[in-house]
Amino acid sequence: MPLVSVIIPTYQRLEFTQEAIESVLAQTFQDFEIIVVFDGEDIRTVEHSKSRNSIKYYSRKHKGVSAARNFGVNVSFGKYIAFLDSDDLWDRRKLEKQLEYLTKLNEEPRRLASGSEPFRFCYTNEKWIRNGQHLNQLKKHQKYHGWIFDRCLPLCIISASSIIMERAVFEALGGFDESLFVCEDYDLWLRMSLKYPIAFLDENLIIKRGGHADQLSKKYWGMDRFRIKALEKLLKKELEPKETKLVMAELESKYKILLIGSLKRKKIFSWLYYKLKQRLRMMRRPN
Repeated sequence: MPLVSVIIPTYQRLEFTQEAIESVLAQTFQDFEIIVVFDGEDIRTVEHSKSRNSIKYYSRKHKGVSAARNFGVNVSFGKYIAFLDSDDLWDRRKLEKQLEYLTKLNEEPRRLASGSEPFRFCYTNEKWIRNGQHLNQLKKHQKYHGWIFDRCLPLCIISASSIIMERAVFEALGGFDESLFVCEDYDLWLRMSLKYPIAFLDENLIIKRGGHADQLSKKYWGMDRFRIKALEKLLKKELEPKETKLVMAELESKYKILLIGSLKRKKIFSWLYYKLKQRLRMMRRPN
């Protein structure tokens, strides 16, 4: 059985997908399998000329990236799961460095002596490329190590393409929420960081390529609509009072942003809907 299963979901991105696959095949660590899930495409359109036995292709009815990723995990066998979006690329030492880092952290004498929760997840820093030009990350995109639930609330600081995690914990968390068309990663990282510490390896080990027209972030207006759903889900869990206050404060912030955006786009019914939700939610704010 492979140690790592690499899940690559894709939708109408054949050229990008082939490049993403090549970046995995070039890894210095080679004990992996690649699961490519074509979300609503004919598998016969894939170039197989450079395929290896470690690559498996699947084609499914179009159900979105969350369903594609979950399916990929279900048909894979690795102890660890790593995700790679079809428009992103990996540094050739990504898997090697992350696995070494996790081992090092979990074998630290102080950590073993204290009986601290082991690290079961690791994410990395990243390079941003948009329309062929390098972009610098803003201060709000800074990444953190350890118990980072509060840091994950404002926005999605963990890139799906950067993370590697134990399969058992992914399954225990329930995978990606297939009802979320976007911000599904934000939702999972919140649930994850609420229960577990997360290791951050501060090296640029992935390349995120943006600017193309089919990015999901461009397909839907008001991304905070989906983040609000993720936050409302958390409030149904048994949270500590401090965690509840953090989630409620973030909800209030996102309601305000969404209300302003609704007015700018003259989406009056959306404004009324979220204004009502805001008032009802704030009425239930804990003292």
